[in-house]
Amino acid sequence: MKEVKMTTVIKECRVEELDEERRRLVERARQASRGAYAPYSHFHVGAAIQMADGSVVAGSNQENAAYPSGMCAERTAAYYASASHPGMAMKCIAIAAWTREGHSVDASDDECFQKHPISPCGACRQALLEYEHLHGDIEVILYGRDICYIFPSISSLLPYSFTDF
Repeated sequence: MKEVKMTTVIKECRVEELDEERRRLVERARQASRGAYAPYSHFHVGAAIQMADGSVVAGSNQENAAYPSGMCAERTAAYYASASHPGMAMKCIAIAAWTREGHSVDASDDECFQKHPISPCGACRQALLEYEHLHGDIEVILYGRDICYIFPSISSLLPYSFTDF
């Protein structure tokens, strides 16, 4: 038996170190999180996708009492991007999350953003990966107040993916 080591090289930075285009995309994700409907988890997630033509499409998580009928921010944004820009490549997605849980009552929304990035769930990774296979790599920016991670592609988040069907 042979061991195989898998590695993914990512970039780590503070949001201030991002170029202007990526900072704007992160800000759109942060803004989108404010539109989340999260009465059950109280966890507000926003995603913003930059399209090949430079336009940006955003989405937020939408919960529902008839769980699991809700939808994650990443898939909300991706499905909207695909529906409103049929056949167009998605170039980059930024994801941001906040919650008031564990914060003082008078904390601002900005203070409630996660210190460290969150990562998309498996279902979102798979959905995004299918768009990546159609049109090429989609860069991923995971925002945290203290640090951001930049992944070169969705496939770097989902090795050994289910794509042959």
